[in-house]
Amino acid sequence: MTSKQEQSPEATAVPDTVENYVGGEWLSVEGDGQAVTNPATNESIAEVPYSDEATVDEAVRTAAEAFPEWRRTSPVDRVQYLFDLKYELEDRQEDIAQALSREHGKTLGEARGEIRRGIENVEVAAGIPNMLREGSGNVEGIATRMDEHAVREPLGVFAAITPFNFPAMIPLWFLPYAVATGNTFVLKPSEKVPLSSQLIYEAVDAVDFPDGVVNLVNGSADTVNALLEHEEIEGVSFVGSSPVARHIYETAAEHGKRVQAQGGAKNYAVVTPDAVLDEAVPNIIGSVYGNAGQRCLANDVVIGVDDAYEDLREKLLDAVDDLTVGSGLDEDTDVGPLITGESKDRVVEMVEDAVDEGAELVVDGRDFEHEEYPDGHFLGPTLLEGVTTEMDITQTEIFGPVLCLADAADLDDAVEMVNSTQYGNASSLYTENGAEARKYRHEVEAGNIGINVGVCAPMGFFHFGGRKESFFGDLHAQGEDAVNFYTDKTVLIERWYSN
Repeated sequence: MTSKQEQSPEATAVPDTVENYVGGEWLSVEGDGQAVTNPATNESIAEVPYSDEATVDEAVRTAAEAFPEWRRTSPVDRVQYLFDLKYELEDRQEDIAQALSREHGKTLGEARGEIRRGIENVEVAAGIPNMLREGSGNVEGIATRMDEHAVREPLGVFAAITPFNFPAMIPLWFLPYAVATGNTFVLKPSEKVPLSSQLIYEAVDAVDFPDGVVNLVNGSADTVNALLEHEEIEGVSFVGSSPVARHIYETAAEHGKRVQAQGGAKNYAVVTPDAVLDEAVPNIIGSVYGNAGQRCLANDVVIGVDDAYEDLREKLLDAVDDLTVGSGLDEDTDVGPLITGESKDRVVEMVEDAVDEGAELVVDGRDFEHEEYPDGHFLGPTLLEGVTTEMDITQTEIFGPVLCLADAADLDDAVEMVNSTQYGNASSLYTENGAEARKYRHEVEAGNIGINVGVCAPMGFFHFGGRKESFFGDLHAQGEDAVNFYTDKTVLIERWYSN
């Protein structure tokens, strides 16, 4: 028998029935739903149900009933489940990667890397006994026979609403920290890509968390709104587009809940004359075209400063020409399909509007067709030149494999261009000049900044930044921010008269 790594993609079991997971049991949901399709072939591979308000209510109340006992469980005991979950996820990593590539279209390499980053958050959250000490404290003798303490405490049931573009990693931004701090949890994944969550929850089920601590409900926008308005939900985490993030933030806050809502992005990369182009260009290409451009850290506008521009342009063109487009299940694929036909049409329309506004279409991927997968939602790598900040394509998130190339007279000009958008998610600078790097990180309005790093994704022990229209709330995902989000600090003032 071959190993998982040696099996063909067809040999890997992918769920064809999507169920909810509530109270430690898999539950079928009757009624409406939709097909889950492979974007490389446009074939249906599963059906995902829509959970109605009553189904959501059952899941949330089950989580609420599990909270008191879980809260009383020692943090040291709670994290033992996370240690087990880490190993379960590692054992199932290849199966999850295969399912992820099928439902999303990303390459197997990207899928494996995504799962690894999710597991990293499980590892960080396993250190919660130590993390809970941060912000806690004790001062003796604040007055006669009086001591004062601050203690972190969990709050109850938390929900997470996660997007299609990283369906294995982003649930693990939230789940481990929520339960490690003593809360119970309900996940609602994107209905476009529910199979990754299904397999992650099979790992959860194998770990045997106490019933009701970790739950899963599938569904549509109505399912989301039922979570936002439910009286037993204490807080909501979200990742997605900015309009939806604003809706999540406003609706959940109106119902008295904590909210962390990561929105969209418009990220710029700046290349200075002293950048090491042989290192910078592959890094930029990975940032723009990786995940078919469908990520909030893609630097899809690239600015060449002064005489860096011409060499940068030529090297980028050569690198784009070397990219291979195809199914994510093919090991030599660099750029997979877009998630839906509608997504492809939207990106194509953005490219055509940019040309109408004066941009030059240097590499045109609009008519790309794959001989083996004629029905796939493929868009070939595309490169526009001569873009300006007045164009919609430099102000709106593309979410497709499109690079927009611009030039700037100097670093001040480039920084002004970077800050011209309503977003503040990420930006990168390629330079070997420390003074330029320091200036850039002080002046650019972004929550994640990379110096010679194109995808500046924070490690699990740092929070994931975001400013302006890229984030709604006060406390971000991951790291110390996650601990603060999932707990409240109770102040205890004690006086004793017996001594």
